[in-house]
Amino acid sequence: MSTRGVRQVILDTETTGLACEQGHRVIEIGCLEIVNRRVSGKTLHFYLNPERHIDEAATEIHGLTWDDLRDKPRFRDVVDELLGFIDGAEVIIHNAPFDVAFLEAELQRCERDCRFDQCCIAVIDTLALARELHPGKRNSLDALCERYGVSNAHRKLHGALLDAELLAEVYLAMTRGQDSFEIALDSGPGFGAVALADGDWPPAGLVVLPATAAELEMHEATLARIEKENRLVPLWRRVPAPDPEPMELVAAPA
Repeated sequence: MSTRGVRQVILDTETTGLACEQGHRVIEIGCLEIVNRRVSGKTLHFYLNPERHIDEAATEIHGLTWDDLRDKPRFRDVVDELLGFIDGAEVIIHNAPFDVAFLEAELQRCERDCRFDQCCIAVIDTLALARELHPGKRNSLDALCERYGVSNAHRKLHGALLDAELLAEVYLAMTRGQDSFEIALDSGPGFGAVALADGDWPPAGLVVLPATAAELEMHEATLARIEKENRLVPLWRRVPAPDPEPMELVAAPA
């Protein structure tokens, strides 16, 4: 599904503990806007007074204590600004059921008669998406940063806005090619050229993963088997080599 022209908001939260049904609360919200698959630079960030203690195990993850948050606004103080920011947007969350459950519990405390997904166009769970793309592999945010070449060396503790910024890079890398490229196969001089729909090349943050020698050897063996079993030259050996200039891929610096 194309996301061109769709406003998207990457969202992350930090909480006092793991279970909202046990009364745990949201203590930090970080949002980052993407428009036409480009980070706009517009963000929304709150630290919140949870009106309760914070589990020690949670503090070890995000570093926030009750003393840090005593003078911060409560969720009910920022709810209108939050809902205004996500209005008309697809909201993208890693492990969305966790964050959405906490946010809906907060909405109920504010006596807002709506589900979180009714406050935006849709909620997209990048954890579910990653599990579809990489079944059987680790798909935590850190694992995805490593897989897609997104630097998270500065992430010593979890933070809602920092994690939203990392997730934005991961999401754009993970979904690149679904709707960003126009691939034209033609017999003309530009055969094999890959171009962005908006003409911007190379795209920011492009990660190039060249085939290894072992993979190239397996590819050649497969082509040889196809040729032998079907008595025909595989398409990959009949297509002329593309012009190297338009096909040049440049990886953005890490």
